[in-house]
Amino acid sequence: MTKIAFIVGEPSGDRIGADLIVYLRKKLADDLEVSGLGGEAMEAQGLISLFDIEELSIIGIGAIVSRLPQLMRRVSQTAKAVIEAEPDALVVIDSPTFSHRIAKRLRKARPHIPIINYIPPTVWAWREERAEKMRPYIDHAICTFPFEPEFYERLNGPPATYVGHPILKEPHLAPLLATPLGKRPPANPPRLVILPGSRRGEIDRLLADFGRTFERLNETLPGIEGVIPTLPRHRARVESEVFTWRHQPRVVTGHDERWAAFASADAALAASGTVSLELALAGLPMALAYRLDPVGYRFRHLITAWTAALPNFIAGHPLVPEHFHEIVRPEHLARRLERLLTDTPERRAQIEGFKDIREKMTIDRAPGEAAAEIVLDTMRRRAAIPNP
Repeated sequence: MTKIAFIVGEPSGDRIGADLIVYLRKKLADDLEVSGLGGEAMEAQGLISLFDIEELSIIGIGAIVSRLPQLMRRVSQTAKAVIEAEPDALVVIDSPTFSHRIAKRLRKARPHIPIINYIPPTVWAWREERAEKMRPYIDHAICTFPFEPEFYERLNGPPATYVGHPILKEPHLAPLLATPLGKRPPANPPRLVILPGSRRGEIDRLLADFGRTFERLNETLPGIEGVIPTLPRHRARVESEVFTWRHQPRVVTGHDERWAAFASADAALAASGTVSLELALAGLPMALAYRLDPVGYRFRHLITAWTAALPNFIAGHPLVPEHFHEIVRPEHLARRLERLLTDTPERRAQIEGFKDIREKMTIDRAPGEAAAEIVLDTMRRRAAIPNP
């Protein structure tokens, strides 16, 4: 029986971990035992999690600092459990603040056990020195962005391979990818999708300014339609804010409704994050905005990236506009969006850039299948190294 331990710290990683387990089972003919830390999706694949990973679903330096004692207790508990389990391999997925501490402790206690990092740290965005520091305890990095392996090689990090982003498996995206970009002109009046973030802090810091932006757009583009897709747990918060707006967009929840909004909109105003990649692949011109939490803002000097927008990283140039902190100005955002909601050179330039992103992101097989092969190959290669 092959035993593989997993360390996952948030729901997005949980889905990726579950997908990986499915393909590992196929390749191992169900001769697989999984353990460690995961969420509902991985539990459905047979993993019994050490504790609820919701405890680890935090964002921003400020949140991490405030909950550091709790995190360190969980690190000790998890590392002890993984070491005692003596797995044939450890796969850590995202959440490097937590998961890499486990990886380091396992490498020290059981140096012969291979360790694979699925979704490695964003060294291309900040703290580049982390790449080289990973080499002693990470045997292979599995990347979900096509530009990452080059970064890890240049920064002397562990071997890295691009396998494709999980979003490419999204069923709602398939018909959009099959539709040639730029064929549909913007509606009159146009339709705007508003995405203030998936976490409470992001919503609190952006939604009011997004509302003022929408008000301004109603003056220059009368009749503009708006829709705000959000998570069920945030609906009440979003609706209470939208209720104060003179022009009120629809608030919707649910996965189907979210992708329906993407398919019918002409442009997007969004919090910078993974959603920007979804919008780019869907062919939806966008303006991005973001505000760090107060503690994170004090550490902004650590950010070394030339952009925070994933479409820009993939395209290799400033394709989509970004607005941070003091530059999150409703008047500025509204003027930018006017150019994206109508047939202009700015709109056409973004759509042309999205074609390049689609091409660069293309894969010839499922990300989970490619990742499973890397995990098993790393195990085989590591097994050839004699135990110390």
